[in-house]
Amino acid sequence: MLFAVILAFAVITLGAYVRLSDAGLGCPDWPGCYGQVIVPQSPADIAKAKAVYPERPLESSKAWKEMAHRYLAASLGLVILWIALQSWRCRGQGRQQLFLPLSLVAMVILQGLLGMWTVTLLLKPTVVTLHLLMGMATLALVWLAYLRQRDTQQLFSRSSGWRRERLRPWALLGLLVLAVQIALGGWTSTNYAALHCPDLPLCQGSWWPPTDYEAAFRLWREDALLEPPALNYEGGALSNQAAVTVHMTHRLGALVTLMVLGLLSLWLLRRSVDGELRTSGAWLLLLLVTQVALGISNVLLHLPTVLAVAHNGCAALLLLIVVKLNYQLTTRR
Repeated sequence: MLFAVILAFAVITLGAYVRLSDAGLGCPDWPGCYGQVIVPQSPADIAKAKAVYPERPLESSKAWKEMAHRYLAASLGLVILWIALQSWRCRGQGRQQLFLPLSLVAMVILQGLLGMWTVTLLLKPTVVTLHLLMGMATLALVWLAYLRQRDTQQLFSRSSGWRRERLRPWALLGLLVLAVQIALGGWTSTNYAALHCPDLPLCQGSWWPPTDYEAAFRLWREDALLEPPALNYEGGALSNQAAVTVHMTHRLGALVTLMVLGLLSLWLLRRSVDGELRTSGAWLLLLLVTQVALGISNVLLHLPTVLAVAHNGCAALLLLIVVKLNYQLTTRR
């Protein structure tokens, strides 16, 4: 189960690298690449690829990034399918989980569809953002399944139960706020709005530049799901004003997330009598500070790929620690 967690994290990180290196359409078809299982290599295959997709010249480096992500995602799907089969085979034995592994299989199937639509709909922001969020949800559920499998002991004494009851709503609020902020970050990335505010704390020299929320957060645009897309979203399709709106909303979300999770971590460090909770609070604070530093660095250094990928990876780690906190605070029967 832990291997599945590591693999899911690797898929998310590699997916961020593919997106941030503009390789999301490195292969214009799905699930193959220019009609082949691997990236075309021979001169004859390359010539055939150019003839079939004349509007999309083959760039081998981008194509290999995209296919590496697909291979890794397929491997994760097979691992999750194996876990589900083992869970079904051992159903009814002790505390064996069943619902969660089967739910993960359904999520993997949906992720495959979203991966296909990401390509066929030419990086439509809504589809790409949903693809990212489903990846994060898959990681969180695999992590939860691992925690349940690993841990069968009571994490809290009876004397500290009142603290657990009092803290649980704040942990749930932290999870909700973090989920919204991850969604805002995905929307910022998929709309290529990360560089529309190149200064801090201002944005284009203003504390609050003109905004256009209707255009910034319009989830669907001109084409239907099964029709050929009329617009290629690679590089972004929002106006400057709409992109600035997306970026500034993500900044505000970062401030709210910092306050909520920061207060939660400090409470755990200063007042919790449980050693595991204090450890989780320390990790939460460390990851939170790291994430804020990465966000600021991405703006000031104009989004270097390494730091941008690290920003995505740190968000995934934050999600894991907040999920673990909620798990620790859940009442056990």
